[in-house]
Amino acid sequence: MPFLDRPGYRLFYRTLGKAEGTPLILSHSLGSSSALWEPQLPALKDSFRIILFDHPGHGRSSKRPARGTISDYGNDVLALMDRLGIEKAHYCGLSLGGMVGIWLGSVVGPRFHRLVLCNTTAKIEDSSLLRERIDLIRKGGLELITDSVLEKWLSPNVLVKRPDILAKVKTMLLAATTNGYADTAEMICSMDLRPMLESIVNRVLVIYGTRDKATPPAWNIAIADGAPHAKCFGLETSHLSNMEQPEQFNSLVLKFLLENTPAFET
Repeated sequence: MPFLDRPGYRLFYRTLGKAEGTPLILSHSLGSSSALWEPQLPALKDSFRIILFDHPGHGRSSKRPARGTISDYGNDVLALMDRLGIEKAHYCGLSLGGMVGIWLGSVVGPRFHRLVLCNTTAKIEDSSLLRERIDLIRKGGLELITDSVLEKWLSPNVLVKRPDILAKVKTMLLAATTNGYADTAEMICSMDLRPMLESIVNRVLVIYGTRDKATPPAWNIAIADGAPHAKCFGLETSHLSNMEQPEQFNSLVLKFLLENTPAFET
């Protein structure tokens, strides 16, 4: 299995799809892993060279030796691009992945073509719930928050009628390390990316869930309002829009990344 050595930790990654295609980096949420993107791979693999990776302390990546900042997560992406010889790529991130995408677009926008930011925010307006989860899992592990996380991430009908999705999401969550989840969550609580939005030069698509309780629609729309070349689209989903409505999600992403309109690239 391929790993990228970082200072004190290792990142798991893999590539698939069209070897000569434009690179597309897929970046997952807090508490999941690169397996989050399985519903997208059949639709995207014929058009792009897909790069998947696990954030530190998630999936098969080891945790950081100390809590990182959003720039550390962004630099993980850049280091992976350098390892793979990728000068420029598309980027699609959900939740935590979307937050990292904001940083990348603002700080190193010329390294990217277009950005897809999904079910995310530039700032957690009320971090009390997330801080309560951090306290719980540091005392007793991720099992203590599993039910509350699933209720926030998935729509009620999915929780009842789609045991396959429920099982997959639960498996990803429990595969994260306790400290990896908690450290990342603490970083998110203290993060404020709003001042960075206006400096994003890339064309941006924001996808949000109209029933998302983790990152509500207003938080996502604020990103589209703040980034100069952004548009947004809502899907009738909760937080994991890519899993609840994969066909609609895939169609939006493909249309946006393949359309011939200018990319506002520098």
